[in-house]
Amino acid sequence: MLLLAPLLASGDRWPELQTAQDAHLEAGLQREIESLGMARAVREKRLAAILVDITVLDEPRLAGVNEHEMMYAASLPKIAILLGAFQKAADEGKPVDPLSITMLTRMIRNSSNTAATTMLERTGFEYIAEVLTSARYKLYDEDGDGGLWVGKPYASEKAWKRDPLDNLSHAATAFQVARFYYLLESDRLVNPEASAQMREILADPAIEHKFVRGLEVTKSGSRIWRKSGTWRSYHADSALVERDGRRYIAVAMANDPDGENWLSELIVAMDDLIFDPENIARDGP
Repeated sequence: MLLLAPLLASGDRWPELQTAQDAHLEAGLQREIESLGMARAVREKRLAAILVDITVLDEPRLAGVNEHEMMYAASLPKIAILLGAFQKAADEGKPVDPLSITMLTRMIRNSSNTAATTMLERTGFEYIAEVLTSARYKLYDEDGDGGLWVGKPYASEKAWKRDPLDNLSHAATAFQVARFYYLLESDRLVNPEASAQMREILADPAIEHKFVRGLEVTKSGSRIWRKSGTWRSYHADSALVERDGRRYIAVAMANDPDGENWLSELIVAMDDLIFDPENIARDGP
């Protein structure tokens, strides 16, 4: 049974991301997408992306394209299994055991399908779905645009339940993935201690492609907390990035054979927008 503890009253200080849209950042993202030759993919809904400046954590600024479109996201929704495992342990009043920590770390950093399936079955499909659709998190909204969904083992097995809106097995919207990271960074996933443990697991990605490759080549010194996904022509990446006093959330999903390169290029353009002097000047006092 789901026993989600209510958010602390201090959680009221945090704005909802849907109210954080920023015209300046939005114009910049549109301009960069045009410059990279990706505008057609956006129009055809083969590319979704979101960028959230959280340098001032309680005053986020957001820009997105197709950010509410459900897309197949391959291994990216393993972050939902991560949350489910920590939430279940908290509901049971105990810490996540060391073996599970090892499995969750392999699932996130190395994208191990075996570890993901083990933790998914141990935590429970139905339980994770309840966490994602709960009033507390609202990371999947059947009455809205959907969101994060894990409805099938990461193995050659039948689906437990595909997502109710688009019939996808492993799915996400860029917006809800960004919300996951925003809740994580503001210590609102489970509790501050669990959020810190989840951030540690998301650190030090072992697979150096997409966002990681783009940042390592051109933006050295970035700290990255990240989960990606790949299956055939579907490419997804998501990250919390910190460098030189600035922090941001970036999520992108593409359906194209060249999607991996798209994401490596797009993260560099997004990073440039975060460090643009005009954007920095808008941080306020």
